[in-house]
Amino acid sequence: MNTMHHDACAAASHQVADRYLEHLVVERGLSENTIQAYASDIAALLAFLDTIGARLESCTQRHLFLFLTHLRARRMAAASLARHLSTVRGLFAFAAQARLLPADPSSLLESPKLPSQLPEFLTHAEMDRLLAQPDASTALGFRDRVMLELFYACGLRISELIGLVLGDFDPQTGILRVFGKRAKERLVPVHFAAQRLLCDYLEHKRANFQPVQQHIFLNRSGRGLTRQGVWKLVKRYAESAGIRRSISPHTFRHSFATHLLEGGADLRTVQLLLGHSAINATEIYTHIQSGRLMRIHEQYHPRSAGECVAQPAGSAP
Repeated sequence: MNTMHHDACAAASHQVADRYLEHLVVERGLSENTIQAYASDIAALLAFLDTIGARLESCTQRHLFLFLTHLRARRMAAASLARHLSTVRGLFAFAAQARLLPADPSSLLESPKLPSQLPEFLTHAEMDRLLAQPDASTALGFRDRVMLELFYACGLRISELIGLVLGDFDPQTGILRVFGKRAKERLVPVHFAAQRLLCDYLEHKRANFQPVQQHIFLNRSGRGLTRQGVWKLVKRYAESAGIRRSISPHTFRHSFATHLLEGGADLRTVQLLLGHSAINATEIYTHIQSGRLMRIHEQYHPRSAGECVAQPAGSAP
């Protein structure tokens, strides 16, 4: 059993949970962070059942209802509540199918309603200001400029960006090879301006960091950047660009998708570029298409003009 799985199971501390987490690692190939989240949710359920004198083997729908009520009483956000419920459902469905438990008491539980939240994205002007912040005359500043440009040019997740290694970019074709969730590979085209910056960085600037690892983006020690390091850089450059809203590295990904759709790209193409396995994950951006269609309709449809169409003389009002 690997260390990640052992730590996750220690947090959940139950043989059924142990089997379920092992299934998530081996069969579904989920990331360490995701496994830890599952383990934390299961541990919360086990702790609650213990406080009311119940066990997983005898857990009923009523016990699960009390658990969700307990979470709501702690003012847990709807999204977190939905995640806990998803974990519980997955656990019991797996246990029932594997005959580790006699029944699935979670099957009739209702999901909490999630508020409709649109992804946070930057305007074109805000993105231009943000990309202009790094001081490209220094090695660190040039690295940051290329990193931010690639973030936006390819719609990368932060894990995908820091995971890039030499050989993932093909300067002949301008294609970047990206490994997304569950190590799923996709190819993303890099626009010419970002290609030029990346080639310059790889040929002339990266060596200044005295590399000890194969990662494209390195820290002062010549090792790959961390998630925390990238978060701090994005926050700092956003503040210096005068962007007062709270943004994250994922904002670049949302902006990438939003600006593509605004420019006329179809949802299926954006799905492929983002690496979404299902189209419903990309449909959070459909408000962009709706807004663009409304503007086109208002601009070109003869009945959408600002002034009323004149009626023929003598016609009824």
